[in-house]
Amino acid sequence: MSTILYKYYVFLDTINSVIENNLNKIKNINIIVNLNYNNKESLEKELSIINFAKKNKIPFILKNNYQKCLQNKSDGILIDSSNKKIIKPILLKKKFVIIGIAHNQLEYLQKKAQGCTLVMLSPLFYNEKYSINKILNVVKFNNKKINWDIDVCALGGITPKNIKKIKLLNITKIGFKRFILEAK
Repeated sequence: MSTILYKYYVFLDTINSVIENNLNKIKNINIIVNLNYNNKESLEKELSIINFAKKNKIPFILKNNYQKCLQNKSDGILIDSSNKKIIKPILLKKKFVIIGIAHNQLEYLQKKAQGCTLVMLSPLFYNEKYSINKILNVVKFNNKKINWDIDVCALGGITPKNIKKIKLLNITKIGFKRFILEAK
């Protein structure tokens, strides 16, 4: 039986030694810098995450800010579900990834029009951001993405307790935040 090689996307808004150790244990990982504020403290946190990623040769992706992506030579951009802007692919380097976040079919179509090569479908499991009625779970997740012709990444509520359920999904990409914070 072959094992699936997953690609991981970790959302970070801060970095410390525990997170660094957890990140160094995982192979095939990408860091998504989950800050888009312009105050001094946020810029310092963002820079520390970017420096860690560059030092460890981990691809990093910035959220919603195309200019910052160009300035920091990021490997991609994350366009959240509220962002409606179109990215001009002419200005991008060859391996630049455009990732979108979608919660439903309408947002998926919007992300496809924005040129996304990967769509993160959220929320897979329960988390404090969404009510229990909005979570997808395994069956709804698989049904929702069945006709999508873009790579799909599972996102939302993934913890060490429910990570084994990911094998029930027909995906190779996983996005998380709590998992890296709660892992030991």
